[in-house]
Amino acid sequence: MDFFAFFIVLLFVVWATWFHFLRQRSGAAKLPPGPYPLPIIGNILQLSKTPHQSLAKLSKTYGPLMSLHLGSMYTIVVSSPEIAKEILQKHDQAFSSRTIPAAAQAHDHDKVSMAYLPVGNEWRKIRKICREQMFSTHRLEESQVLRQEKLQKLSDYLQKSCDRGRVVNIAEATFITTLNLMSATLFSIQVTDFDSDATQEFKKTFEDLTNIVAVPNFGDFFPFLKPMDLQGIQRKSEFYFGKMLGFIDDLINQRLQSRGASSLKKNDLLETLLDLSQGSEYEFISIKVIKHMFLDLLFAGSDTTASTAEWAMTELLLNPEKMSKAKHELRTVIGENKQVQESDISRLPYFQAVIKEVLRCHPPAPLLIPHKSDYDVQIRGYMIPKETQILVNVWALGREPSVWSNPNSFEPERFLDRKIDFRGQDFEFIPFGSGRRICPGLPLADRMLPIMVATLIHNFDWKLEPGVKPEQVDTTEKFGQALHKAVPLRAIPIKP
Repeated sequence: MDFFAFFIVLLFVVWATWFHFLRQRSGAAKLPPGPYPLPIIGNILQLSKTPHQSLAKLSKTYGPLMSLHLGSMYTIVVSSPEIAKEILQKHDQAFSSRTIPAAAQAHDHDKVSMAYLPVGNEWRKIRKICREQMFSTHRLEESQVLRQEKLQKLSDYLQKSCDRGRVVNIAEATFITTLNLMSATLFSIQVTDFDSDATQEFKKTFEDLTNIVAVPNFGDFFPFLKPMDLQGIQRKSEFYFGKMLGFIDDLINQRLQSRGASSLKKNDLLETLLDLSQGSEYEFISIKVIKHMFLDLLFAGSDTTASTAEWAMTELLLNPEKMSKAKHELRTVIGENKQVQESDISRLPYFQAVIKEVLRCHPPAPLLIPHKSDYDVQIRGYMIPKETQILVNVWALGREPSVWSNPNSFEPERFLDRKIDFRGQDFEFIPFGSGRRICPGLPLADRMLPIMVATLIHNFDWKLEPGVKPEQVDTTEKFGQALHKAVPLRAIPIKP
């Protein structure tokens, strides 16, 4: 009873303080409109399991610049291209910081991660490494052969499944392929394989880690609860982060040993980083920094690309006329029974439109990584206070009726006569973000996603698993670090 009484008193004190703070804040500055917050919890109950969707609905009532109180975390939600441009371009410097969830603080990840580091000298040097040494056209061209080998393995796996009439779990196939594409580029190795028990364990570790980072955490909404770790999120994230960092650590140690025993060097990003770490300009690039950088790249590159490729296959199977157009273009330009090359994609305008339409309908990170204001900023006559969390709802931007006709329909043709790209300048279409915090791996994703989808459809026709009709395919979204299908797509490759 004593503890219960103490807890009730504590809640009352927190509520009274919060309510007083809210009244002072509302009276001192004109904040953007939003739903009225409940005591203590604020607007938390108005977020569903798919927050990008519930926030899009709320913005229809309260506008494209909307206030939310998530516990003690004041949040602004942006849902229009014009305001997204102001936030991410005009006031880019003011909103370049991040809100850091407790889960991302495991193993001090936030202190060395490019995704969470504040914009400063160290962050700029890491970005420079990514731009010049990791994702430059020259580097990506050099590692293209490694990626083609992994795509050939995907094609061989699909051929075996075709010969046996076997159902393919598209989510699993795309995950294995993207993970191996990333590991080939980063480490010159293949991490996993099709029909392997190790694959299932690796995939589960990925899913567990991405899920734990995305789970709403009371410790983030109510800082005084953080030390209690009521949901066990910090404990679990320490375990999962540690497991992945241990895996990466083993790969780095193996490379260091091989470098000492041989003068031959691998042509991959690990070799580049180890070389840079020995120079004076990048002396801060320690083994710890390299490990966490690779952790970012593996998760950002593998999970998001795999889920987007699965969405592409889903949309094409549900829209057979679009599938037919894409396959016809591939076969006309490239020919039958040939492996698609990365250089071929630029000659496939309709297929490029398909990829863009998938990214519009199913952006990999529907709310991006949250931004944070470093100081008070005026936007459209409203005050955005310092320390405000900023959510840019790119899912809502891609479905805005005033910008996109028939926004809920899958229509690649809309991109054929429209000069628009996803590189951060067209704010109605920013699946990879914009400004200085734009996804640094965009050049690699721009190669991996199209070439993998092309490999899936070029030499194979597809049908849904027995007993499933197109109208029965579940298209429910599962929110997380990436936007997954709640129910994995299963289909059978067949000979054309």
